[in-house]
Amino acid sequence: MDDNQPFSMLNALWFKPDGGAEKYKEYQAAAHPFAEKYGATASDAFVPVQSLIGEFDADLMFFIHWPDFETFQKFLADPGYQAIQPLREEAITKSLLIRCNKVQP
Repeated sequence: MDDNQPFSMLNALWFKPDGGAEKYKEYQAAAHPFAEKYGATASDAFVPVQSLIGEFDADLMFFIHWPDFETFQKFLADPGYQAIQPLREEAITKSLLIRCNKVQP
């Protein structure tokens, strides 16, 4: 795994009942400027409708595309981001973050 290569992070989220989705929207609005500062871009978000094989019941899923792993780590360490990170924890019960590389032809 090359930490100097661009990668995408699959985010699958399970929201807390009674306001978790709304709280996550608050987190997204606050986190967006920090992600943008570090060159991250987001794909469209998706709501899983039906698991055809296996069990998967996340409330929301999307990809965030990062320039490289070091940049992602700088994003996480940014004091401004760390200040708003508790909003994320207030919104979700569980998350799945998977670092992915694009398949090269």
